[in-house]
Amino acid sequence: MRSFRRTDGQRDAQSRRAARQGLAVALATSAYGISFGALSVASGLDVWQTCVLSLFMFTGGSQFAFVGVIGAGGPAAAPAAIASSALLGVRNAAYAMRMSPVVGRGFWRRAAATPFTIDESTAVSLAQTTTRARAVGFWVTGIAIYVGWNISTLVGALLGDVLGDPRQYGLDAAAAAAFLALLWPRLRGRQAIAVGAAAAVVAVLLTPGLMPGVPVIVAALVALAVGWFNLLCESDRRGGAASEPVDIPERKGLP
Repeated sequence: MRSFRRTDGQRDAQSRRAARQGLAVALATSAYGISFGALSVASGLDVWQTCVLSLFMFTGGSQFAFVGVIGAGGPAAAPAAIASSALLGVRNAAYAMRMSPVVGRGFWRRAAATPFTIDESTAVSLAQTTTRARAVGFWVTGIAIYVGWNISTLVGALLGDVLGDPRQYGLDAAAAAAFLALLWPRLRGRQAIAVGAAAAVVAVLLTPGLMPGVPVIVAALVALAVGWFNLLCESDRRGGAASEPVDIPERKGLP
């Protein structure tokens, strides 16, 4: 009985930690929404158009790509803007496959999880070590960012002229720092470091010459190749998927 209570208490503590991490990441990411609101209005979109993008597109990279192309080419550049944002949004499909065991079965549950399947919610979820904590991290992060991002988008759109150039505040660095904090503990071996380094180098080299979205996809493919083929021939001394929850379907060969 004592062992059961101790185990249950540990799971509750892990879930609370996941929730705290999700809220911290949401705070950093939501602040970045002010930049989007200000840049969107500066690119020629109205306040209501800016808010609609955050409500229905809700994927930061795609939104910035869209308003960036519109700002450079005007309404005539709308097809290119849509293509760029769509390419950046492709990565969310890969996140959806990875998050499927966390979200669980059922059409309505997965439909409800669709708008919240983003970079941050996936990162926080995968940083946890139990199924329950992963679910808590996913939902808390996704919902908190959705609410915070839309509020900050409205604030940035309304105060764009007052804020000036939003890039001078370095809000994009806050979001990157939150990702690094989640990623750092997972870089425990040469293989993990190689995957991250290879993807980062490819993305940096390709970004100046390719349209938005393509470097991200290519970097993901490179990371997949390095990780899948284990190019460094590194074995897991801890017994394989030790960082994975023991009861997730993936360990049993299910999608």
